[in-house]
Amino acid sequence: MVIIPIIGLIVGILLGIFLPVNISATYASYLSIAILASLDSVLGGVRANMEKNFDLDIFITGFISNSLVAAGLAYIGDLLGVPIYLAAIIVFGSRIFNNIAIIRRYLVFSLRKK
Repeated sequence: MVIIPIIGLIVGILLGIFLPVNISATYASYLSIAILASLDSVLGGVRANMEKNFDLDIFITGFISNSLVAAGLAYIGDLLGVPIYLAAIIVFGSRIFNNIAIIRRYLVFSLRKK
């Protein structure tokens, strides 16, 4: 099961590289937050699966709610003229690094046992 989110992530990256889409500067902050929210959800799913704690319903609702909250913050920030989206970037960025660290530790301990 761990391989499915990783394959999806790789396919998405390859599609983004080979089928580039021009995004206007107006929507660049929304796209960056959407990418961070997606990456956070995928890595959280990989981590949960490694911990034998994965639940598809939680993954899907987390993916959607993270994206909506982050986009909402960016939109409200645009209306107010304040870069509130930076809060989402900081939170998702730290969660991504935290999930990567936990996944790395899990893989290192798994390789040590073999």
